[in-house]
Amino acid sequence: MTRQRNQPPHPLALLGLLAGLVDLSHGSAREDEDYYMQELLTRERINQSQEKPVASIPDRHEPPSPKPAKKGTKGKADSSRQTKTTANSKAVKTANKKAEKTKKGALKTPNSISEGEGQHHSIKEECPPMGLETSKIDDFQLHASTTKRYGLGAHRGRLNIQAGIYEDDLYDGAWCAGRDDPLQWFEVDARRLTKFTGVITQGRSSLWSSDWVTSYKVMVSNDSHTWITLKNGSEDMIFTGNREKEIPVRNIFPVPVLARYIRVNPRSWFRNGHICMRVEILGCPMPDPNNYYHRRNEVITTDDLDFRHHSYKDMRQLMKVVNEMCPNITRIYNIGKSHSGLKLYAIEISDNPGEHEVGEPEFRYTAGSHGNEVLGRELLLLLMQFMCLEYLSGNQRIRHLVEETRIHLLPSVNPDGYEKAFEVGSELSGWSLGRWSSDGIDIHHNFPDLNSILWEAEVKKWIPRKMFNHHVPIPEWYLFKNASVAVETRALIAWMEKLPFVLGGNIQGGELVVTFPYDKTRSLGVGREQTPTPDDHSFRWLAFSYASTHRLMTAAKQRVCHTEDFAKEDGTINGALWHTAAGSMNDFSYLHTNCFELSMYVGCDKFPHESELPEEWENNRESLLVFMEQVHRGIKGVVRDLQGRGIANATISVEGISHDIRTASDGDYWRLLNPGEYRVTARAKGYSLSSKKCEVGYEMGATTCNFFIGRTNLSRIKEIMERFNKQPIRVPVRQLQTRRSRESRMETQ
Repeated sequence: MTRQRNQPPHPLALLGLLAGLVDLSHGSAREDEDYYMQELLTRERINQSQEKPVASIPDRHEPPSPKPAKKGTKGKADSSRQTKTTANSKAVKTANKKAEKTKKGALKTPNSISEGEGQHHSIKEECPPMGLETSKIDDFQLHASTTKRYGLGAHRGRLNIQAGIYEDDLYDGAWCAGRDDPLQWFEVDARRLTKFTGVITQGRSSLWSSDWVTSYKVMVSNDSHTWITLKNGSEDMIFTGNREKEIPVRNIFPVPVLARYIRVNPRSWFRNGHICMRVEILGCPMPDPNNYYHRRNEVITTDDLDFRHHSYKDMRQLMKVVNEMCPNITRIYNIGKSHSGLKLYAIEISDNPGEHEVGEPEFRYTAGSHGNEVLGRELLLLLMQFMCLEYLSGNQRIRHLVEETRIHLLPSVNPDGYEKAFEVGSELSGWSLGRWSSDGIDIHHNFPDLNSILWEAEVKKWIPRKMFNHHVPIPEWYLFKNASVAVETRALIAWMEKLPFVLGGNIQGGELVVTFPYDKTRSLGVGREQTPTPDDHSFRWLAFSYASTHRLMTAAKQRVCHTEDFAKEDGTINGALWHTAAGSMNDFSYLHTNCFELSMYVGCDKFPHESELPEEWENNRESLLVFMEQVHRGIKGVVRDLQGRGIANATISVEGISHDIRTASDGDYWRLLNPGEYRVTARAKGYSLSSKKCEVGYEMGATTCNFFIGRTNLSRIKEIMERFNKQPIRVPVRQLQTRRSRESRMETQ
């Protein structure tokens, strides 16, 4: 359950707001002055009984609505999968009963209305969001009385929608009415009978304007002609709106109401601004199996997993449960601590947990570097449950992944930030609460800027004589204790340097796109610019492998989350072409280690409601698995000396790609490459180089390319000289005299 930041006032207290409406609003225009509100003059007023749990709005054209279906009904799961995994999934949920106590039930809120001394209290019901933020509500379901311009139309009145840096006629940050008077309205067509329980509002997202609504009325209708205003007794109910433009405010209705349409009617607004709103509606669709729109948008998962938001303690408990269910393939460890002392827990999934196996690539998923982007965190917790259950049930695809790959999942890079967002709740945390670490640092962009170091060396032609084109060293200033480096970032760097990761993905939120390096533009002062790495073709394939298997990223009918239409680019983009960012995790991983790192933005909503998690899992499940499988694309092998010993830190170069990698401690390596034929060279200090052609096919599975390299004559001489402390090798005098006399006798003969 979520805690409200702004509690709605008691209904009796709302009457006192009526006296202040003249001062708060910009006038008191008569209702008959607005063409769009003529129906209010003849609307039918229906007394709402406070004793009924749901207030129903009559429809002149339709018969009475059917009775709601029983709560708790679910779609049937796929029998073949459930038969194998039900027992194990029940173990997950049984072990989490303690954590479930914090959940309290989805239909309860801290807001209750007292019905008198000594009498019972009626608990306000709260339904989940209908989906304005997540785009489940289409643009043509949103209407408004008037609009300032197209970019501020009703389709932009979605909770947390963001305006571009340069606000324009297409993508501004709210719905704004064309006129500032109390007759304006914002309307949502639910397209079916719905139990409305509340409204969440926000001001306009803008760097230049300050616009928000301070109070409003709510009206409902079944036919869009006859409208009924929610009442407090005989008076229209006035809801308290926003105090500033970013923090959402939620108002729960005293009594839920059944209707198809709902309108928010602003009554007052910020004195120096205009009528602008971003809105989310809380509503439970009534059962209607014949409703085409509902069937089209319905997504039912067949995986019986723990679909809920997990606090830090809940997350730790769930990881422990998964480890106990699959002890032979899982291991829990931590890579360090957060600023407030919370451990950064990771789970390893492998057939030999705790050890690096020669020839087996290491893969990682991280999430939650921005603490308020919580969908990635929950996806990784679902992924670890899914892989454990499917491994136990004999799923061959999962077994192959586990047996051939060492997988690391780090669900919460920034647990401090997450706890801040979690405390407030999914709809009230806004766009930024919890994004940064406890000491105010953006962890994802807190890494050293190695791009500038490399590019400067290239300009000076230091590569490869004075500097390598890979494993760029961290500058000394970054390692100082007083440097502005988060403890979480230092822990990540140590983890990345310790394990020979080959491929990684960091899961983020707020968009639907996969980004790949470089994230920083090469041209100074340029905010957007295509800045490819030498491995651009491989990165594009890796990004496409995730985006193309996601249910929404490449969907032609998917509306833009905010201002960018990434679907036309196959749901992928070069990071620097989107917006420049120095010191990103992706660029650091590529330039300082062997690991190819990408960012997956997996949803428009950073913090989706708990009820959305099953659908989000279905959106991302296949993508998560497909991307992991890409770690087996390219070439792999071991570099050994002539005695068969593995050589660590040997350099692997691919002709035509000016970015090398290095072997791990056992001499094994993995080089991600697209299908094709490549000239590959292995070299190491003190050894002669070796080259060969390696062909990468289209089928899954890396091509094996092993190398044996021998010591050079120079290195042997240096080794011998090291034994003699780098002194000339001196022959004893007696041996020298004997040799000379033997040579003289041979000459006389």
